[in-house]
Amino acid sequence: MLRLNNAEKIIENTMSKFFFMGRPDVMGKYDQKGFSPKRNEKMGSKLHPLSLVVNSEARKLEIEEIISNHKLFASIELNLEGEEDINELEFALNKPKTQVVDKMPERNAPCLCGSGKKYKKCCG
Repeated sequence: MLRLNNAEKIIENTMSKFFFMGRPDVMGKYDQKGFSPKRNEKMGSKLHPLSLVVNSEARKLEIEEIISNHKLFASIELNLEGEEDINELEFALNKPKTQVVDKMPERNAPCLCGSGKKYKKCCG
């Protein structure tokens, strides 16, 4: 059996550490940092109801009607002294819509303004 002195052991450990550990992890734990939305949790569902605070009984009935019309679920708390908080409901109702951009006309196509000229000579 071959005995290694301390310097050889250090070199042996260093060599195995650098050359036999595989590829370096350049990105690190990139996926685990920052904001990670819970995509499986839909706000306003039975499992994750909206939490709303209203300050009058009439407003509570109005909010319940809006919720039933949009087929959402919410827990509504009546707080006569506090401020109304229906931000989650507003967010659920006002989802951003995808913007659709019309295709640009080709350069030799007639202009969209109706002048009769080619697009490249008029507006392009």
